[in-house]
Amino acid sequence: MSYPTGRTILIADEDPSLASFLSRELQAESHSVDLAHDGETALKALQDNRRYDLLILDLNLPKLDGFSLMKQAKPDKPRLAMIVLSARSRVEDKVQAFHCGADDFLAKPFSILELMARIQALLRRHSGMVSNISQVADLTLHREEHRVERNGRRIDLTPREFAILDCLMRNVGRPVSRTSLFEEVWKAPFDPSTNIVDVYMKYVRDKVDGPGEHKLTRTVRGIGYELSAGCGAGEMTSGAPAA
Repeated sequence: MSYPTGRTILIADEDPSLASFLSRELQAESHSVDLAHDGETALKALQDNRRYDLLILDLNLPKLDGFSLMKQAKPDKPRLAMIVLSARSRVEDKVQAFHCGADDFLAKPFSILELMARIQALLRRHSGMVSNISQVADLTLHREEHRVERNGRRIDLTPREFAILDCLMRNVGRPVSRTSLFEEVWKAPFDPSTNIVDVYMKYVRDKVDGPGEHKLTRTVRGIGYELSAGCGAGEMTSGAPAA
């Protein structure tokens, strides 16, 4: 499935250099991008007739802060996707951002590769571009039926295990961070003191990569996990893989 392109995106950040950098990266992916350097300007742009698909915003905006911007924008534009980029990475800030309507939260400084992957995934979800069935090699996931099979073998997953595999399959071939997995599956800000993502990921890998099968999952050191048809090319599992 191709990445969603040609979307209209508003970036609200008081740092002109960062906003311009993000704009160039997004325009290179064929998106249309507008910039606002304070909350009031951003809100006015959103209230105009032009339709935006995504709002990327900082919390520390002049005139109208990011929390207020989201709370005022969401009622009129319930389908607007919103990603927060902020140096305010306290758990309390993340919780409040999600309560105000944010779909994702990425702390500054951030990886531009991770941001672009999150934007692509979020735009796909909001556009309905995610199909009912995803397949990677001989692994098939049926979203509506919550059913997973590999080479005719039925794989029984718990709801959280299914959500983790679904996230990996929607980002096939790209590493997905532990932070992204936690925030999407557990619907809460990531807690770096917990290893719950690694524990559940091991459950998923034990079920997906059975003995004698090519590995489809791998750990990306320092980032998270990846699912790809090429992860285990030429490599067979001889037992339970390491998490």
